[in-house]
Amino acid sequence: MAQKQHGFFSHQTLEKNIGLMIIASILVVSVAGLVQIIPLFFQHSTTQAMPGVEPYEPLQLMGRDVYIREGCVGCHSQQVRTLQAEVQRYGPYSVAGESVFDHPFLWGSKRTGPDLARVGERYSDEWHRIHLRDPRAVVPESNMPAYPWLQHADLTGQNVAQRMQALRRLGVPYTDEAIAAAPAAIAGKTEEDALVAYLQALGVGARRGAASEPQRAAGG
Repeated sequence: MAQKQHGFFSHQTLEKNIGLMIIASILVVSVAGLVQIIPLFFQHSTTQAMPGVEPYEPLQLMGRDVYIREGCVGCHSQQVRTLQAEVQRYGPYSVAGESVFDHPFLWGSKRTGPDLARVGERYSDEWHRIHLRDPRAVVPESNMPAYPWLQHADLTGQNVAQRMQALRRLGVPYTDEAIAAAPAAIAGKTEEDALVAYLQALGVGARRGAASEPQRAAGG
């Protein structure tokens, strides 16, 4: 019986030629990835800030650096998922447009502590200060470590202007005037002041923008 002839691009040829299989796999994955990724660059909702979201002020920006340095992102996420239970607990679910000024983003993937995407203005500054110095003074069951030294760490001399210039190169719309005034904005402030300012900013702009989107605010 004559053997059936297989074409060059037959399935059997791919199975027997590992090099060709690798090339074909890379090609298929690349094309599939491009089909999914390229359209995102043309969707304004993923590349432009949503209404109400503004770049961080100098003190908030320095607080974000403290947040990263102290490893807060290892225990707190900053993304409310599209689940009814999360929307009821934290507020409107997160969208890409509220993170376009975040470099790097701090969505996180672990919740040893609660999500912080909507924590801004939910507690007073004094509450945050007490919580940072002695978490169990306000939340008895908390397993969060204390950060009492932040109240004594001076921010003066930090290169906030250079950081804002770097962020502007990444697309954050800081003006020359805002950058020039940044050192004075953090003069005499502590790392605790900065971290509290950052926490108080989380989700505030997004809440303003979501107020005009009742469906998202309700988790629909």
